Amino acid sequence: MPHAPPVSGGAGAHAAGARKRKRFSTLTRVDRLILVGMVAVPTFLVLFFILLPTVLSIVLSFTSWNGIGGIERIKFNGLDNYVNLFTKYKPFWPALQHNIIWLLFFLFVATPLGLFFAVLLDKGIRGTRIYQSVLYFPVVLSLAIVGFIWQLQYSPDQGFLNNVLHTTTRDATFIDWLGDKDINLWAVLVAASWRHVGYVMVLYLAGLKAVDPSLREAAQIDGANERQTFLKVVFPVLRPINVVVLVITVIESLRAFDIAYIINRGKNGLELLSILVTNNLIGEASLVGFGSAIAVILLMISVGPIIYYLVKSVRAEAQ
Repeated sequence: MPHAPPVSGGAGAHAAGARKRKRFSTLTRVDRLILVGMVAVPTFLVLFFILLPTVLSIVLSFTSWNGIGGIERIKFNGLDNYVNLFTKYKPFWPALQHNIIWLLFFLFVATPLGLFFAVLLDKGIRGTRIYQSVLYFPVVLSLAIVGFIWQLQYSPDQGFLNNVLHTTTRDATFIDWLGDKDINLWAVLVAASWRHVGYVMVLYLAGLKAVDPSLREAAQIDGANERQTFLKVVFPVLRPINVVVLVITVIESLRAFDIAYIINRGKNGLELLSILVTNNLIGEASLVGFGSAIAVILLMISVGPIIYYLVKSVRAEAQ
């Protein structure tokens, strides 16, 4: 009786291996669908709610559209919006100056203060958990709520600060913290820093907990004191946290809106670029094209320093 020709060893092993890989595949069809959904849904949300509005804002910044009518009502006017913004729109330069002051205050006052609190709490002092909760509490509040809280503290007649000053100095005059355009920006910066300090503290505290204790021990053996150990050993290790904190600080500073708008609609010394965008987009005039030009300027100011620092950091790590 004739027999079928035997299958060669190589081909048989290949077929068996293919069946085995197919049979013992790590991901099932359902797993693949879930992974595709996990990637596709966030990508769609980013494209639809972030990238698409950004591109449309850039396009509209070159138009004179007032938001009324369809696409046929949109007329391109070249760089007229930007020329008017830099030469004729008086609120622009004060608002830009206030945003820069906001950024510098966060960088050189609020952020170092948050780092200082993180270093203190990392030492495991008594009541650390209580202090962490107290300092982190403002972070869970929106800036609008923070604005309401500090409006009560800054109240000219019944505010906490004026009552303390009146009690300690016996002075009958009360300071209008939010009404005086010479000091209201600084008063709002203190209120905004109340929230920012807790956020920075939590980030740095998490980074400090992850530092290898052997690095500090080696520095102490070499004769470094506590300050030298932190500056020469610990702080360089926190480089990834520094990048995150820098990005957050720049974004929080340049997109500041809620607290200033809640207090006095961003007027009388509290003009900010984000408020100018809002006033032009949804104000009585409804200058969508002009407001989009301000938004593009704000975007460039926000993204530019971040990209520069990230590129510089990546190149430094690659060397």
